[in-house]
Amino acid sequence: MDKILEGLVSSSHPLSLKRMIVRKVVESAEHWLDKAQCEAMFDLTTRLILEGQDPFQRQVGHQVLEAYARYHRPEFESFFNKTFVLGLLQQGYHSLDRKDVAILDYIHNGLKLIMSCPSVLDLFSLLQVEVLRMVCERPEPQLCARLSDLLTDFVQCIPKGKLSITFCQQLVRTIGHFQCVSTQEKELREYVSQVTKVSNLLQNIWKAEHSTLLPSLQEVFASISSTDASFEPSVALASLVQHIPLQMITVLIRSLTTDPNVKDASMTQALCRMIDWLSWPLAQHVDTWVIALLKGLAAVQKFTILIDVTLLKIELVFNRLWFPLVRPGALAVLSHMLLSFQHSPEAFHLIVPHVVNLVHSFKSDGLPSSTAFLVQLTELIHCMMYHYSGFPDLYEPILEAIKDFPKPSEEKIKLILSQSAWTSQSNSLASCLSRLSGKSETGKTGLINLGNTCYMNSVIQALFMATDFRRQVLSLNLNGCNSLMKKLQHLFAFLAHTQREAYAPRIFFEASRPPWFTPRSQQDCSEYLRFLLDRLHEEEKILKVQSSHKPSESLGCSETSLQEVAGKAAFLTESPCTSDGEKTLIEKMFGGKLRTHICCLNCRSTSQKVEAFTDLSLAFCPSSLENLSFQDPALSPNTQGGGLLRASVPGPSEELGVYNPATAAFVCDSAVNERMVGSPPDEFCCTENTSVPNESSKILVNKDVPHKPGGETTPSVTDLLNYFLAPEILTGDNQYYCENCASLQNAEKTMQITEEPEYLILTLLRFSYDQKYHVRRKILDNVSLPLVLELPVKRTTSFSSLSESWSIDVDFTDISENLAKKLKPSGTEEVCCPRLVPYLLSSVVVHSGISSESGHYYSYARNITGSESSYQVCHQSETLALASSRSHLLGRDSPSAVIEQDLENKEMSKEWFLFNDSRVTFTSFHSVQKITSRFPKDTAYVLLYKKQNSTNGLSANNSTSGLWVNGDPPLQKELMDAITKDNKLYLQVSWKYKLHHL
Repeated sequence: MDKILEGLVSSSHPLSLKRMIVRKVVESAEHWLDKAQCEAMFDLTTRLILEGQDPFQRQVGHQVLEAYARYHRPEFESFFNKTFVLGLLQQGYHSLDRKDVAILDYIHNGLKLIMSCPSVLDLFSLLQVEVLRMVCERPEPQLCARLSDLLTDFVQCIPKGKLSITFCQQLVRTIGHFQCVSTQEKELREYVSQVTKVSNLLQNIWKAEHSTLLPSLQEVFASISSTDASFEPSVALASLVQHIPLQMITVLIRSLTTDPNVKDASMTQALCRMIDWLSWPLAQHVDTWVIALLKGLAAVQKFTILIDVTLLKIELVFNRLWFPLVRPGALAVLSHMLLSFQHSPEAFHLIVPHVVNLVHSFKSDGLPSSTAFLVQLTELIHCMMYHYSGFPDLYEPILEAIKDFPKPSEEKIKLILSQSAWTSQSNSLASCLSRLSGKSETGKTGLINLGNTCYMNSVIQALFMATDFRRQVLSLNLNGCNSLMKKLQHLFAFLAHTQREAYAPRIFFEASRPPWFTPRSQQDCSEYLRFLLDRLHEEEKILKVQSSHKPSESLGCSETSLQEVAGKAAFLTESPCTSDGEKTLIEKMFGGKLRTHICCLNCRSTSQKVEAFTDLSLAFCPSSLENLSFQDPALSPNTQGGGLLRASVPGPSEELGVYNPATAAFVCDSAVNERMVGSPPDEFCCTENTSVPNESSKILVNKDVPHKPGGETTPSVTDLLNYFLAPEILTGDNQYYCENCASLQNAEKTMQITEEPEYLILTLLRFSYDQKYHVRRKILDNVSLPLVLELPVKRTTSFSSLSESWSIDVDFTDISENLAKKLKPSGTEEVCCPRLVPYLLSSVVVHSGISSESGHYYSYARNITGSESSYQVCHQSETLALASSRSHLLGRDSPSAVIEQDLENKEMSKEWFLFNDSRVTFTSFHSVQKITSRFPKDTAYVLLYKKQNSTNGLSANNSTSGLWVNGDPPLQKELMDAITKDNKLYLQVSWKYKLHHL
């Protein structure tokens, strides 16, 4: 019969005829055959199954073998014995290799045929050994999947006892070696199916023998934590994660993260590879385990690992959002990575360039699942942009792309951010923040945030960009001195010459932090700036006293010596400093003088006082004062009302405000194009009489300012400065004590700037105290920032009986203080005409947030020197008030308009920088102007303006000689050596870091 069958399958007869004859052969299996005939038939069918030339031959072999084995079971049991099976597994079959999947399929079917025979037990014992050997040989996915099929059907073939643990460990290693080189969908689906079969086998073994689970997981971790560069474990290991009981997460993660034998490098590799598992389709709970490991590492403060892995893998996780099968898990991991990485915007900014394309793509497909996904994603994006404010150029395209999706409330954003942050966001992270990369394309150096130190960083960058001040600081000879100015010089030098992308100002922070500032908590940058300038000023006065007493010795700046002369320096504070040589550097750069004039409205006697200032605090005008009308208080019916009178509000028909030129200082602002009309030219002439005139002389002002949507005007810095300098009526509880009348009287208070600073610091008083809720709230009103500001200065030639003192900050917004004790009557004075001094905007410190207790600071700045504007601009500004008045009377354009417009056009093209802690980028003045309109909680807070002189005050220095580098003075050798040493160290470490990550 075997000869007939062999001839038939190889003949050229029609297939239908062959099938009919094969059916007869199968039916003949019921008939008796001797042992030799059975063996011959088994040999033939085995050969057809394993070496058949076409599917028909292999099909015939299976059909005939099953039929004859069923009816001649003893003979088949004798044929399919241990020796035969062992030969197949170890040697193969004729030309067929032992690792061919056909052999495993044949053995699998053979076991089914002799399942009820006693000899099958011997085969089970044999296979327990052989399958372990096969797994140790790292079979390919297809062969391993067939082996898994066999072992799933015949669990008796799985190794037992200790060998079962070894088998599971080896099977894990085998999965770790799986690879699929094909990119075709059919092959990929087949590969995933094969891996799934193997992982299911492991799951079954873990369920049957619990002792195999933990060793298997240890083997998984050993594979993915390997630092061997020649081996990259397969992502197919992700298929095992779904079979690990979730209740084991806590125990396993704690065991891994606290194991002292697990090195940071190994843990980093393991976490990176687990994140790679997110790309494995159909794998469940991968995101759960990844997030659990991230949390576990944060709990044991392994922040270096978390930072490195987040920065390395955040873009890969984001890219997984494109694929529907793995999108939910990828979004969960992305959310946790971003929300926990709250100490730096670096991770978020890595994915920012990819957000817009993703959003547009998913918006266009219109699928409900895509819309639901985008709602989740945009909520995450809003949280990140809220937390990392200060990057308008980066965020504006994203805001435009997601504008149609709901924005979470601020309360919800705060709740989300507070739930995911790492347990420490302070000094333990600071050492990890300095990424080993060179300076940005701007050539500027950032400042590392040391834990809520953005208030310091923003101020330091603004001062550093104040070019004249920086040059003066760098040119000081402070060798052997340990003063705060020395530390500032050191910091400025490193910012100017370091090769680092960002510098950590730890020493300067500890030296300059006000004692009442709680470390690692948010503080007021304006308060810090005042304290810093005050410290530098007072310190220099002490050193000057010390120098005058020890002229022959070098300056020693120890704490003891400073304290010894502190009393003598205090005496100097009470004495006026008139000459530039006696002034401190802070006085020269930031010091101005403000004259306060008070006139008793009863007897018309006056008193005045001049005080020094380093910054002006500008309160916001009441909404009723958008169109101001200042009148002679003596003629005003409101002077007896018992309250403070600033101005009267014009009626509905009035379009022009009214100023009193004798009491109100007017400021020209080219940005808002305010112009003076209706006043005779001689009203600006000098006068010997300082009393308030009986009849008000009026200057009409056209309030042509930018308008908000809805018709509301946007106030400018000019408006706030006008409001600051406008006259006040002291009445009611704030009446003035007149020595001439010997009683409290209503009085008028006016303020005039009598000496302008080189750098004008303006603080916008945005924080007000809410008496109902006992909190400081923020005024979020937008304020127009003029690029060119002209400050009215009324210089005086002489004063008699004038009290003069240095005050680091003069804030005249507090009107509750009775000024009677503060101001004393004085004699007459000679007064010059008001002169408009031009200033250019140098830097803007922005506060992002809704309260003083929270938020973030960053700054815009540019390089400006005192000699950049022409002499003609400064010269013409001296007579600008007179010319403006005459021009408007004649119906002509003011000459100031032309001058200011030319200057503004020139300055608009200047390069601006955006300093946000360690990040420094290019920006534009347009971005500065539009910041609050685009990001409502980002508001200008502190402004630095640079005076434009006809001749620069620093011209005596060697700035034009070859000794100065890029306009800065040469550094002292001690400081230059320190910078050179640090640069060499940085370059060495940077090179090693790059080699390590190649």
